[in-house]
Amino acid sequence: RLSCIRNNIWLASCGVLSSGLAVLSSFGLMLFCGVPFVVTVANAPFLILGVGVDDMFIMIASWEQSLRKKEKSNVKSLLAETYAEAALSVTITTLTDVLAFFIGTWTAFPSVRSFCLYTGTAFVFCYVYTMTFFGAVLVLNHKREQGNRHWLTCMRVDVGKDQAESSCLYNACCIGSCSGQASQPESEHPMTRFFREYYGPFVTDKWIKLLMVLLYGAYLGGSVYGCTQIREGIDLRNLANDDSYVIPYYDDDEKYFSTYGPRIMVAVTESVDYWNESVRLGIESCAQNLE
Repeated sequence: RLSCIRNNIWLASCGVLSSGLAVLSSFGLMLFCGVPFVVTVANAPFLILGVGVDDMFIMIASWEQSLRKKEKSNVKSLLAETYAEAALSVTITTLTDVLAFFIGTWTAFPSVRSFCLYTGTAFVFCYVYTMTFFGAVLVLNHKREQGNRHWLTCMRVDVGKDQAESSCLYNACCIGSCSGQASQPESEHPMTRFFREYYGPFVTDKWIKLLMVLLYGAYLGGSVYGCTQIREGIDLRNLANDDSYVIPYYDDDEKYFSTYGPRIMVAVTESVDYWNESVRLGIESCAQNLE
């Protein structure tokens, strides 16, 4: 936002910080409980960040709607209205995510089990921090705006004759507009107006609804057909980069050696005196007999 008072940079940063705290808490708890940390778990913070930022947007949108409806209300009623609007959505999405990942802990693969444990626990912590830490940050940010304080320095921004006669650059940095007037609460967001006035009437038109049904039917049919084409298995060349030496190795191995069947190895479980010539000859004879 172009207002030094209405700017929510720190609010957004605290939303990201909330996700980071969830990752730290979940990783610390899992490591304390002795759950092994595998390399796939390193991808979990990106998932938590996506969900945490989404919850942050829901909370901020509900808070601003509450401000428009109850502009003169106290902070307690505003926060209660925000939780009434946003907490249900956040709770349901968190429950579905946690359930999906905890079901994944039933897999037979230890690495996948660890990944699901770490990520599912992180979702729980993300929900807790969103409902507690980020709600408190919303209130503190609101008090800063009510006090007409700068977003960076938290110093009070006063508009007087001196400021009104100052340069446009000074007013833009210290007041929020070149006019030298105090920053007023912003009107409805343009994207909100677009979805209400244009997109909503567009998708509710009867021909568009018919087109949506047809498109969904085509999508559903394609999905069912795609499920019938699934084949279980893994191609090792898909695990390497396109320019890796592994790709031509597997290609040549399949081209020249696929007819020879699997490789057989023999493991000797006892200590062997390899310096003894008779023992070496015995091992060589054993290998020849196997061949």
